[in-house]
Amino acid sequence: MTETRHETSAEDLVAEFDAERPARRLSGRPAALVTIVALALSLYALYQTFRPGPVLPYRMAFLAAVLPSAFVCYKARRGGRDRPGVLDWVLAALSLAVCAYPLVVFDDLIRRAFAPTPLDVAAGALLTLLLLEACRRTVGWILPVVCLLFVAYAYYGGYLPADWALGHRGYDLDRIVAAFTMGTEGVYGVPLDVAATYIILFTIYGAVLDASGAGRFFVDVSFAAFRRSRSAPGRTVTLAGFLLGTVSGSGVATTVSVGSVAWPILRRAGYPREQAGGVLAAAGIGAILSPPTLGAAAFIIAEYLRVSYLTVLVYATIPTVLYYLGVFLAIEMDARRYGTRAAPVDSGGPWPMVRRFGYHFSSLFVIIVLMAIGQSPFRAVVYATLLAFALSFLDRTPGGENRLTPRRAVRALAAGATGVVPVAVTCAAAGTIVGVVTLTGLGLKAGSLIVGLSGGNLAATAVACALAVLLLGLAVPVTASFVIAAVIIGPALLGLGVTPAEAYMFIFYYAVLSEVSPPTALSAFAASAITGGNAHRTMWATWKYTLPAFLVPFAFVLTPSGAALLAQGPIGEVLLAAAVSALAVAVLAVATGGWIAGPAGPVERGLCAVAAVLLLVLSPVPVLAGLGVAALALAVHLVRRHREAHP
Repeated sequence: MTETRHETSAEDLVAEFDAERPARRLSGRPAALVTIVALALSLYALYQTFRPGPVLPYRMAFLAAVLPSAFVCYKARRGGRDRPGVLDWVLAALSLAVCAYPLVVFDDLIRRAFAPTPLDVAAGALLTLLLLEACRRTVGWILPVVCLLFVAYAYYGGYLPADWALGHRGYDLDRIVAAFTMGTEGVYGVPLDVAATYIILFTIYGAVLDASGAGRFFVDVSFAAFRRSRSAPGRTVTLAGFLLGTVSGSGVATTVSVGSVAWPILRRAGYPREQAGGVLAAAGIGAILSPPTLGAAAFIIAEYLRVSYLTVLVYATIPTVLYYLGVFLAIEMDARRYGTRAAPVDSGGPWPMVRRFGYHFSSLFVIIVLMAIGQSPFRAVVYATLLAFALSFLDRTPGGENRLTPRRAVRALAAGATGVVPVAVTCAAAGTIVGVVTLTGLGLKAGSLIVGLSGGNLAATAVACALAVLLLGLAVPVTASFVIAAVIIGPALLGLGVTPAEAYMFIFYYAVLSEVSPPTALSAFAASAITGGNAHRTMWATWKYTLPAFLVPFAFVLTPSGAALLAQGPIGEVLLAAAVSALAVAVLAVATGGWIAGPAGPVERGLCAVAAVLLLVLSPVPVLAGLGVAALALAVHLVRRHREAHP
């Protein structure tokens, strides 16, 4: 009975802090109907992988399944009924009608895209309104408001003074609606395409992997992996977050799932509540930044850059290593600062567990191997899903509870498709913003404005862009903030000579990091809800663990060797940039963690902060200066320690 209450509590925390989770617990006929629709959508997406048809009709059919589901799966307001009401069913029916309309008249619709009929405009306008309402239900009211502001800009832009940089000639409702719903630059654009291809396949894979028992195994093997040292609990949480994140794909969900198991262990180890929450949030957010699955925005990067998803994984490899290096060093220092102790867990050794359940790792490796030999990411993840399904029958637990029997397989496929609903609605809503940007040329105008306000200085522009992405991420989910920033803020970086790969990866990292940035910091707040710590102190503790992820992206765009951190360029240059950046992360950990051979004083910490910034410039003279400052910090520390030991 206790376990049931615990699981319900974890589900409630995810529902409260994660903006991309179904809010209703359906039962009876509504649950059966959603399961049937979700199962059909999953099978359709899998079929489309091997027998692809025309792109635009598929996106329209995908939205026709997703949008009605949003009104059934999500409440109109917090605290509403779990059972859908009459209004929910009416909105779902209207959604199905307006989504099916372009499919019925598809050929004629495309031909008259620049001369829509009144029925086209009415259907398109209703689709846009329903989409914004679905978006409000799934991710809150801020993104719909942002979308409406962009619509107002498109409509009223003609009234802006002619000499204003953001002015344009203005567009009527017919032209705006046509841009949204009668082509591939609006609702049915790249963001929705990514949701209908990459993301749904990976959510299906995650659901199948989780149903096969992989999630539980990843947590258990993490607790069994490390020696029983005082820093083992923190290292264990970080590894568990990384592994579990490949299944959940959500920073908040990973934080809550790991935290519900790990917080009692961290408490026994002597971690203060806020520091424990910081470790949990950093572990949860790290999974979104890390191969092999990354976050949904990474798929959009692949589409925007016209590169393979494997290439994006390569881009993310060195930053991921640097991120976890910073987290592990911070954990080691905290273990000494707070005097934490070992917290043994009766989980047995890792090797017996790996021998028995290690097959769960197989599908993760298969994705990488198949993409490396030239398979598309779509087929790679489908094959990995089939492998995870087949391997589930190796389960030897009593009763074979993790074997994907037909009933459990149907539930997993349905859960995968249902899980994509909030992401797909967000992507489709973000498409309206992309449509306005394309229609009005706002991207280039905003980019020019940012560069002008920054005086044409790349460093000032990068700081302004980072702040803009973080502020945007406070209001909207990661995927939407990336899409908006890519089309509005990206041109500012591109206009100053930053390559597209460096610019989009810079934006990607700051979009993800908005989950641990004040004042909302969803992952940190979820962690504080588990530990009972102060939410704001937990947020600042999380910043200490994640600070390298905030600084390293600046090296992408500001330094001559920035491309090397994305594994682009000669191997020697890549390795040298990685090594210098690792040293920068290490001295940065001293600055934030306050420990070298013992407690570090303000002087040593200040010198290390300066050294970290100099090292991240990745140019010979600043690097040598950084090494000198780091050596000075070490010398000051050793002299002070000697004087304290021998007064």
